[in-house]
Amino acid sequence: MISALNRLVDLIEEHLTEEFDVDAVAGRLGTTEYHLRRMFSSLAGIPLSEYVRRRRMTVAAADLVRGDDDLLSIAIRYGYGSTEAFGRAFRAVHGVGPGDVRRCGGPLRTQSQLRFRLTVEGNTPMHTRILDRPAFRLVGHAARVPLIHHGVNPHIQRHIAALPAEEHSRLKSLGNAEPAGLLQILHDLDPDSTEGTELTYLHGVAIDTDTAVPADLDSVEVPVGTWAVFRTAGPHPQTLQAAWAATATEWFPSNPWRLRPGPSMVAFLERSADFSTATCELWLPVEPD
Repeated sequence: MISALNRLVDLIEEHLTEEFDVDAVAGRLGTTEYHLRRMFSSLAGIPLSEYVRRRRMTVAAADLVRGDDDLLSIAIRYGYGSTEAFGRAFRAVHGVGPGDVRRCGGPLRTQSQLRFRLTVEGNTPMHTRILDRPAFRLVGHAARVPLIHHGVNPHIQRHIAALPAEEHSRLKSLGNAEPAGLLQILHDLDPDSTEGTELTYLHGVAIDTDTAVPADLDSVEVPVGTWAVFRTAGPHPQTLQAAWAATATEWFPSNPWRLRPGPSMVAFLERSADFSTATCELWLPVEPD
């Protein structure tokens, strides 16, 4: 995976002035666009699309400083149909307009070319099992919420708190498939995993495909597939979030699996009364790399 990401960075540099087809590049690198975007954003700390935009504007700034071409020619070179559109993109990256840079040479906020290196320190225990599961359904109460990488997500908290106590018991009684118990489910996640982007959060349970879905509940059909299940224990949600990050930085680069599209699920095996500590299982949909 690390070599694929470095080749991706090289290809971006070679095609900065062209439309970049991530899906085609992923196929050439022997992986999928979904997995490539997820791994890039997890390891680089920024979405792939944002990195491409920053690199284009970094190189475009050098063209402006040299002053060999007019502003419209530079805008067209980097895929913009007008100087106004180019100016907005340029200002979003550098904080100043193209005219300011042409006159004064800056200030500029440059994006250096990335280079990925794998350092596996083993500081995050990864208790993992790989499971093949038949098709099943996820049913419960859904809400659109923003993605938050660190700390408690208050939007999810409010969604869960709004459900009456008897509804939690009802959901538990409906569950009849793995993973067992009440689940925290993330669906429709942006492959770039950009903080603040919306996803579907489902507070619910897993049921088999023969069980009817109650009319008042939302549902997600989950096809047959393979799952990587990571067990965590400790302060919540910090331990769970650290393990989730470590799947990208340590586990996936070291194992012959890649993420596939599908919901991510968290099952709570044990927890303290105030939810400050918990033993969890993180279920991620995977396929052979």
